[in-house]
Amino acid sequence: MILLKLFIEFFKTGLFALGGGLATLPFLYSMADRFHWFTHADIVNMLAISESTPGAIGVNMSTYSGFHIAGIPGSLIATFGLVLPSVVIIILVARVLESFKNNRLVEAGFYGIRPVVAGLICAATLSVFQVAFLKDGELDLHKIVSSIDFKSVILFVILYMINKVAEKRGKSIHPIFMIVLSGCIGIAVLGA
Repeated sequence: MILLKLFIEFFKTGLFALGGGLATLPFLYSMADRFHWFTHADIVNMLAISESTPGAIGVNMSTYSGFHIAGIPGSLIATFGLVLPSVVIIILVARVLESFKNNRLVEAGFYGIRPVVAGLICAATLSVFQVAFLKDGELDLHKIVSSIDFKSVILFVILYMINKVAEKRGKSIHPIFMIVLSGCIGIAVLGA
């Protein structure tokens, strides 16, 4: 029964999570709230692992989530559920795209979808922000200063500045280096 639920939930996610892997986050938060398969903090950890492993973030998130819930069968079912809608839609769209690619209604539809995609990604970003930068993952407006995890904010600012300085010098820092560096700093600061 759990595998069927996993397939249905990730199929819906794959069908409606427009805008890439981060757009799956609101769906994962919804699953966490409805089924209690994982916590919001677990989702942030899944995101960190999914970002640092090869492949598409959404696929990595579904694989990791499925494994977290039901082991290897869960990871296979969740991943299959997530990618199936895209495969079907791509096959269908590829067949009719040529006749509709300059259609004003199709262009208008995509124009209307863009703000929704931006909103989903923004909501996901704010959720990750709350868990990453706020103690207990909660924002208490009356105690905002005491709610901020300043170590995480400082780490974010340092890594952001390193990246910006490199960009101004015409260089780019590989994301793997940034991930390893941030992990090492986290171990040095929090592990001590």
